[in-house]
Parts: sequence; C-alpha cells; structure tokens
Amino acid sequence: MRIGILGTGNMADALGTHWARAGHRIAVGGRDLAAARRAADRIGGGARAGGLRAAVADAEVVLVALPFGPSTEVVRALAAPLAGRTLIDCTNPVGPGFRLLTGHGPSAAEQLAAAAPNSRVVKAFNLCHQDVWRMHPPVFDGRPLAVPLCGDDPAALARAATLVTDLGCTPAPAGPLARAALLEATAALFIGLWVGTGTDVQAIAPPLTHAFGPTPPAA
Repeated sequence: MRIGILGTGNMADALGTHWARAGHRIAVGGRDLAAARRAADRIGGGARAGGLRAAVADAEVVLVALPFGPSTEVVRALAAPLAGRTLIDCTNPVGPGFRLLTGHGPSAAEQLAAAAPNSRVVKAFNLCHQDVWRMHPPVFDGRPLAVPLCGDDPAALARAATLVTDLGCTPAPAGPLARAALLEATAALFIGLWVGTGTDVQAIAPPLTHAFGPTPPAA
C-alpha cells in the first residue's frame, strides 16, 4: 500500500517502520521539512519526506499521527486531496487530570470525519504507548496484542486490518465510527490507571472464558 503519514513524531516512526519493513511505500509529511526528513530516515525502507500535502498526494491510506489539537485543522486544510482515502486516526484527546477533551461532544475521529467528509475514517492504534508499537510482534503472555478498529467503510476497515496484521497484532472489529468515542474514553481511563495509580489494567476484566460468569460444573 501507499501510506502517507501526517506527523513526524514517535507514533509516525513507530508504526511507519513496521509498515515499511512489510513492503509498504511510506511518505512522511510535516510542516517542518527537516523533522520530516529525520522521521523518514528513522523509518527507512525508502520512506520519502515532504510537506503535509505531498505526503497524501498519492496515498491510499493516511495515518494522522498528530496531537489532538491541530489534527482537525490539518485534515480540514487537506480535505480535497484526502477524498476517497482511508484515514486512520490514532490520536487521544486526553488532557490534564486524564480528562477526555471531547467531553460529551463528537469523538476526535468523528471530528476528523467531519473535517474531511469524503475520506473514510478508521479509529485505531490509540490504546498503547508508542514503544509498544515499536515491538515486533507485541505479544504478552503468549497472546498477540488485539487492536480495536472502529469505522463505517468496509474497504477502509479491511486496509486498517491488514496494517494491524503487519505489526503482528490481531484486528478486533469494534463497531462503527460512532463507537470511536468509547475507544477514546477507554484510552483516558487506561492512561489514568497506568500513570495515575500504577494499576495493571489487564487485571480489571476477567478472561473471555469468564466474561459471563464462571462456567457451571457439568452435571
């Protein structure tokens, strides 16, 4: 796939590096061209660097690896070239005190969809620290990491699922884009528990075998 990445930070190269190694063609775009070149160098695999518009010019998939604040503004300015593209949103609208910045309004992913209404937005990759995404594969206790995906377009979801698999992870369909707000709220909760109280969030839910209570003993 031809993948454009908006942003030059940790999420850009953490995900982009694996995708380049999987054979995808990567273009990194940023307002700071020197930062874009550094990110492309970290990604390797022939990744190209340029401005924001250049990164999406011939992309099939575009990763929005920008902070929540400016991401909507950038996407709105690129709405025309983003038309028809799969747009993957990995942002987390989490502020001081682990507060969800979107409140009761539209999720960050839905705001991107409104800013570029002819794109096909998928929410993904927002529940883990960038260094988890640098792992290959991210396997814990023998189980590959599952990556929830929220979106409305089947083709866009299929592309995102392929990119999840390229990381050695398991795609986890999580419903339409309207459920992206739940993923973002989950990130706020998890970050608050991890950072605020040092809680292992894997310990707050039973395994799937006990999701509906213990299995009654055989008669």
